[in-house]
Amino acid sequence: MTSDEYDVVVVGAGVVGCAIARQLATRPVRVALVDAAADIGSVTSKANTAILHTGFDATPRTLESRLVARGYHLLKAYAEQVGIPLEPVGALLVAWDEQQRDALPGLAEKAARNGYAHARLVDRTELYEREPHLGPGALAALEIPDESIICPWTTSLAFATQAVLAGVELRLETEVGAAERGPDGRHTLRTSRRELRTRYLVNAAGLRGDELHRALGHDGFTVTPRRGELIVFDKLARPLVNHILLPVPTSRGKGMLVAPTVYGNVLLGPTAEDLTDKRNTSSSEAGLRALREAGHRILPELLHEEVTTVYAGLRAATEHGDYQISSHPAERYVCVGGIRSTGLTASMAIAEHVAELLTDAGLPAEPARDLPPVRIPTIGEAARRPYQRPELIGTDPEYGQLLCMCERVSRGEVRDALTGPVPARTIDGLRRRTRVLMGRCQGFYCGAAVRDCFARWRQTPPGGGRPGTPHPRPDRSPLVTGGAAATGAGERP
Repeated sequence: MTSDEYDVVVVGAGVVGCAIARQLATRPVRVALVDAAADIGSVTSKANTAILHTGFDATPRTLESRLVARGYHLLKAYAEQVGIPLEPVGALLVAWDEQQRDALPGLAEKAARNGYAHARLVDRTELYEREPHLGPGALAALEIPDESIICPWTTSLAFATQAVLAGVELRLETEVGAAERGPDGRHTLRTSRRELRTRYLVNAAGLRGDELHRALGHDGFTVTPRRGELIVFDKLARPLVNHILLPVPTSRGKGMLVAPTVYGNVLLGPTAEDLTDKRNTSSSEAGLRALREAGHRILPELLHEEVTTVYAGLRAATEHGDYQISSHPAERYVCVGGIRSTGLTASMAIAEHVAELLTDAGLPAEPARDLPPVRIPTIGEAARRPYQRPELIGTDPEYGQLLCMCERVSRGEVRDALTGPVPARTIDGLRRRTRVLMGRCQGFYCGAAVRDCFARWRQTPPGGGRPGTPHPRPDRSPLVTGGAAATGAGERP
């Protein structure tokens, strides 16, 4: 093969595309992961409610329900293995009127049909004992004890890092402009950089997945970007909530929730508004007003806390009530469309499913190979951060030099994020890898120093070499990929 010819090209480096690339890296094939953005997970995957769902409320017997249930167990185990922050705080589905209370037993039965048997009805007295700051008027709740909060950013990073270390070629800032299948059966992708040719093609392009699908001569779904706006409250608000507080779901989605995050903040949202512009991630006055009204009902004291930031994400909603994953074996093409808010949870199961479809289409699966071990730097509050580890600082003092005081991010962490196997190529990418600039001051105090480090380490990594390449690290660095050196990295207290 030439340098631009592959066995498989995966279009879209969101959490699902990264998971698929990682899954394919176990096979004896040449794989490329392509995305128009400058970083992995930088569109839909970066802006969600960061919840690991049990799938209790999915529509039974759908592909989504099966993959979410399977993905929950896969991602939970993987997070523990590689160090992705995850906290099993549990959820309470709160009923605010008689109609919602009457719906709770049916939701418990629905959970059972989805294979989740741990849902439990909670009366009003117990509900307020467990959530004393809950707004007045709640009547009952359905407890889902296994719902968890997770870090969505380092999930994508772990998948991509393991894929790249196993030989997958990551091609960012490479927008696919046209695609066609030639008489030899190979797909030709005309991109913003150069042509790519591949025997098999996986369309995980998210918001633009329907456009690529149609370019290849198929129809069946249209992506309508559904904007979800959220408010992030300061860490001082964290004692106000003990569980994920969910509303009774509607046909429009799961509704607005209040949830803690693994970073110590509290989330309120999301809204659900269908748009036409697939790039519109701005916040709106109406959306923020709706969020505050919902927050006042769910957790009134929350609105007295400081707001750290607001953000909006776009979900790839379609006219269908299920994932739009389809295989076209004769064309050696798999479409992974309509992956909505549950995509984070289902990502590893979707990757398994897509790999099986590719096998059915003729892609070699053997001899299988092991993936290199990876340990991702923890950015959650429940684990010891580098500045709290004197043994690590003793080997490299930069882990004891804080750049971002709000989030306690050290120079060593910023350096690692800028020079790792999948380096941050933008300031936003650096934020998602380290939490730098994400605290109370939003970069007011540390912004200049962070930008200086970004410019310097992106141009000349410590130890020399081209920008963005890994540099030598001490054995106890938080990001160690492979070998015995991974022992003890990022361990919990």
